[in-house]
Amino acid sequence: MSKNKGFSDTSANRYSLALYELASESNLLIKIEENSRALLKLISASRDFNDLIKDPTVSRDVLNQVIKKISDSFNLEVLFRNFLSFLIIKRRFFYVQQILKSFNSICSEKRGELKAEIKSAKNLTQDEINKITQELSKSFKSEIKLNYTHDQSLIGGLVVQIGSTMIDTSIKKKLQQLETRMIEA
Repeated sequence: MSKNKGFSDTSANRYSLALYELASESNLLIKIEENSRALLKLISASRDFNDLIKDPTVSRDVLNQVIKKISDSFNLEVLFRNFLSFLIIKRRFFYVQQILKSFNSICSEKRGELKAEIKSAKNLTQDEINKITQELSKSFKSEIKLNYTHDQSLIGGLVVQIGSTMIDTSIKKKLQQLETRMIEA
């Protein structure tokens, strides 16, 4: 079996970096990033669109027509529309979601933002999430881009991961540590 299992993260990064450089050179970075987020939301929200993207039997013409309609509806930037058409021509539109997520990560990284993942046992309010974000920003002396998920399996507490730093104050983790100590004893 081949080691190359299709479109790699490296390939997605190359496409997304090319989009970043084009947008930056054209002074359209903010607009293209907004377009990218809007398209990612559409992919997540519309099962039909997601299925269309993943269907290898859909012709290039059909995909281009769909992108044209979406571009008109969302008032997408011409550069972004051309980039999407380029992906269709090169038969890489199947990976548009991966490419756009990578693009957004590059934009965030270039602005000096850090990504943080937070899981909590209880459902946090937006005010609590904002306070945590502010505290993390102060601690890490950088703007934090927070991704929050509710995870009841933690029983209680929080799990925070920023880069390679992980802080696990969950009861689940403490129970696992206690179990390990009891087995070793």
